[in-house]
Amino acid sequence: MQSQLELWIETNYPQAPWENVTPWCKSPSQISSKFLLLKDKTQMTCIQPSYKTFQVSFSIGALTKSNTGLYRCCYWKETGWSEPSKVLELEAPGQLPKPILWIQSENSPLPGCNVNILCYGWLQDLVFMLFKEGYAEPVDYQVPTGTVAIFSISNMTPESEGVYICRTHLLMLPTLWSEPSNPLKLIVSVADKLPKPSLSTWPSTMFKLGKSITLQCRVPHQVLEFSLKLEERETFQKFSLDGDFIIINVEGKGTGTYSYNYHVEAYPNIWSHRSEPLKLMGPAGLLTWNYILNEAIRLSLIVQLVALLLVALWIRWKYRSLRTREAWLLGTAQGVTMFFIIMALLCCGLCNGVLTEETEIIMPTPKPELWAETNFPLAPWKNLTLWCRSPSGSTKEFVLLKDGTGWIATRPASEQVRAAFPLGALTQSHTGSYHCHSWEEMAVSEPSETLELVGTDILPKPVISASPPIRGQELQIRCKGWLAGMGFALYKEGLQEPVQQLGTVGREAFFTIQRMEDKDEGNYSCRTHTEKRPFKWSEPSEPMELVIKEMYPKPYFKTWASPMVTPGVRVTFNCSTPHEHMSFILYKDGSEIASSDKSWASAGASAAHFLIISVGFGDGGNYSCRYYDFSIWSEPSDSVELVVTEFYPKPTLLAQPGPVVLPGKNVTLQCQGNFQGMRFALLYEGTPVPLQFQSTSGSSADFLLHTTGTEDSGNYSCVYYETTMSNRGSYLSKPIMIWVTDIFPKPRLFAEPSSVVSMGQNVTLWCQGPVHGVGYILHKEREATSVQLWGATSSDGAFPITNVSGASIGRYTCCYHPDWTSPIKIQPSNTLELIVTGLLPKPSLLAQLGPIVAPGENMTLRCQGELPDSTFVLLKEGSQEPLEQQRPSGYRADFWMPAVRGEDSGIYSCIYYLDSAPFAASNHSDFLEVWVTDKPPKPSLSAWPSTVFKLEKDITLQCRGPLPGVEFILEHDTEEAPQQFSDDGDFVINNVEGKGIGNYSCSYRLQAYPDIWSEPSDPLELVGAAGPAAQECTVGNIVRSSLIVVVVVALGIMLSIEWRKWPRLRTRNSETGGRDQTIALEECNQEESGTDSNSSSSIS
Repeated sequence: MQSQLELWIETNYPQAPWENVTPWCKSPSQISSKFLLLKDKTQMTCIQPSYKTFQVSFSIGALTKSNTGLYRCCYWKETGWSEPSKVLELEAPGQLPKPILWIQSENSPLPGCNVNILCYGWLQDLVFMLFKEGYAEPVDYQVPTGTVAIFSISNMTPESEGVYICRTHLLMLPTLWSEPSNPLKLIVSVADKLPKPSLSTWPSTMFKLGKSITLQCRVPHQVLEFSLKLEERETFQKFSLDGDFIIINVEGKGTGTYSYNYHVEAYPNIWSHRSEPLKLMGPAGLLTWNYILNEAIRLSLIVQLVALLLVALWIRWKYRSLRTREAWLLGTAQGVTMFFIIMALLCCGLCNGVLTEETEIIMPTPKPELWAETNFPLAPWKNLTLWCRSPSGSTKEFVLLKDGTGWIATRPASEQVRAAFPLGALTQSHTGSYHCHSWEEMAVSEPSETLELVGTDILPKPVISASPPIRGQELQIRCKGWLAGMGFALYKEGLQEPVQQLGTVGREAFFTIQRMEDKDEGNYSCRTHTEKRPFKWSEPSEPMELVIKEMYPKPYFKTWASPMVTPGVRVTFNCSTPHEHMSFILYKDGSEIASSDKSWASAGASAAHFLIISVGFGDGGNYSCRYYDFSIWSEPSDSVELVVTEFYPKPTLLAQPGPVVLPGKNVTLQCQGNFQGMRFALLYEGTPVPLQFQSTSGSSADFLLHTTGTEDSGNYSCVYYETTMSNRGSYLSKPIMIWVTDIFPKPRLFAEPSSVVSMGQNVTLWCQGPVHGVGYILHKEREATSVQLWGATSSDGAFPITNVSGASIGRYTCCYHPDWTSPIKIQPSNTLELIVTGLLPKPSLLAQLGPIVAPGENMTLRCQGELPDSTFVLLKEGSQEPLEQQRPSGYRADFWMPAVRGEDSGIYSCIYYLDSAPFAASNHSDFLEVWVTDKPPKPSLSAWPSTVFKLEKDITLQCRGPLPGVEFILEHDTEEAPQQFSDDGDFVINNVEGKGIGNYSCSYRLQAYPDIWSEPSDPLELVGAAGPAAQECTVGNIVRSSLIVVVVVALGIMLSIEWRKWPRLRTRNSETGGRDQTIALEECNQEESGTDSNSSSSIS
């Protein structure tokens, strides 16, 4: 339990341990080469084991007066001897060692807190008794599997104060007791006020428009109620049970200075000190005016849009009654109006932000990898095999090509999605350039990088590449060879000797120029050579020119979601820069895969979105972007590692020393994968970007969380992926919860299927909590004269109990059992009472006011037993634990349920057991179904023998409801049909003169509540049979339908005739209209000429 040196004794005489005593000394966390046993502060025995170990034994033998005394042990560390262990006091022969008692807390406990008292007994198989001053009987007892007993006091109160001692006795010899331990005085720390709490806000202390703020009040122990006050308003006060207060800034009333205090259940009249004040502020004035201005502009645009639409409609209405010229003018006006409408719509759309281009990435089939292998490392050309591997799991076939056109061979893909192409000993016919393709069902991949064989006794030519050099920054030059186990050399034009050399590092090497300057410009090439001398060299790679150019600053590059993605999801890359009118290029693993044209960009900052609609395994890799304007490019952005998961099996994530850690301590998260040479990433729930990356040559990686705090608590997971083949990753590991706290969270104990079971039934007790990677211990409470061992630990928290009997009943608790040494406090779970039924006569259960009650009303369920001095238990179907227990003085118990709600509806029962035989209960009472509703549930309506009337046969309608003691009513959809009543719900319907057919429904009411009717049932339709009357009706319907068809056909013929006449009538009307217009124009001309003559005569 403690992270300190441990000393205990063992014996092979369980009933007389003093006959042979062997002390054991165990170091807490590290192995040692020397251990020391001290007696009465003097050196007695020093043991140096043959190998370093955690623990050693010191043989004393039979206990005599000469070897009684005070014993301690210590071990050798690098800095010297450790602190000594606790003092073991060996009394005279015939006595047990004196136990040690202490409290697992540094400070005095607070009211309402849980306290663990530990008793250390030095021996195993002991019974531990805890005594309190003033009580003759022990207040608690335990029989642990080890040497320490944990006595828990939950919800500390002043009644828990006092002086405690513990004693032990042998399990097999209850009459042999140890001396009492030293007394422990337990004092509850109660001042006039409780400790001052802390107050925080989420998401911030500044109100945003239309948003609320949550004030969070937190204290380290259980609280009865929180109280929040606002200093600017004396009448303002809010209460909360969980410490969260939601503040809304309506009309600016949410701003101000807040503080809170609390009180605990043990001292409801004592309130804590108020927390430090916290001020909430409203949005700045400029922001408010901006908001008002934007809303005013938007509203004015909407008003203009509506006005323009009304004008367009008015023009359309006037168009019909105007002449040609005026109609043309109004048509032009309508076109102008519609243009302004379109402009207004565009303005409304542009008010929401600047439009940004989104470019879809058309990903090609993933490029395969090509390399060579040989079993002659000093002369690879003697036997060479080319390998081709694809990152896509759907590859069906591989093709090897020579010199771009010559098909060498095809190979089917293996389980590792690769294929081998043996060349054997190189000859002159083998020289040339090789590359491979991978074939899928409907596509062929891009070619791999080109492998060039230049001779029969020379290594393949390597390939050199690098990112654009940037002045003053580090530059990595990649030299890709084709064989593993080769050395690499980098050359610069003009120099005879290589500027850098690297040993055997795989099939590729990276040369680093620490700081790129003008002197580093020039043409570079690289070569590979065999591992041992004399070296066999390859041809130099093609030269690569490094030139430092003036560049724009690198862009901002990110993904809109986590870079760890599953296949099939949508991935969007965002590349942006403050420079205007820029074009963007997206790169994957150094190769350009997409671009965005600057012609689409708007004024202001430039940005481009690159979209992968559905990501696949071949889409993983290192992505980056650049932007350019004419001849000036930017620096490359920081790369984003896109990992496509769910390709490899998931790893395992473990916490060392455990998932619960004290604040300020370190914890190591070990991610164990299935393959070597992978790259690992540590993920934290709620954070899109991985916390840490680590590449390793092994199959696991250790991530260190240094000096943890409460903010480090949360769910962690890990993933591993390969970096050479499109970052194909594993499934995410099972998350592990890390708790940074000084006390284990309390587990929960429950029974499945229920804690109330019948005799002989199987039941499983589940002890579960949020901490993973720990065991659990189940403890059963017994009477003072009985003994119950602590149960064995269970890694999943399941404790099955088969064939439940009377010995299984009782009270159970459980707690964590960490498999690592931890000083963190452990608290027990809730207490579960396991009750066995079927041992007493069953009781009766009834609802005093009936089984139907309106929401918000009170209800009392009465359970009537047959024996006095009993405890009554109320049960509800679907609930694993009893709802309530009562111990009345008589034969019955009234369970009061105030202000019932809809979720209180259900099926109830009750049981009882005698106080003299607790938890041996009666049979279940008859089930009582309770309905919390304003109206009883609707009944069902059915017909017998069918819903179709037969000649001279009746139909019986059967109305059935869920409640007894009711009266049914049947209603017909016709007004003249009378209502029918029935006590049994059966109604006989006859079809005299066809009056029986139609829709029926029924409802019911309780005889005890005649004013409350249920909802009506679903309607049921009764139809008539095809008898003489029905046949007469059918003939009439056929006649009527035939007449309707004749009329419709006649109307269609008349319309077709008129439609054929329409073109001639329209031509005739147009000619007549033209003549009318000509006549009208001549008359108008005559009037004008007449007017002119009259005016001239009048002038003369």
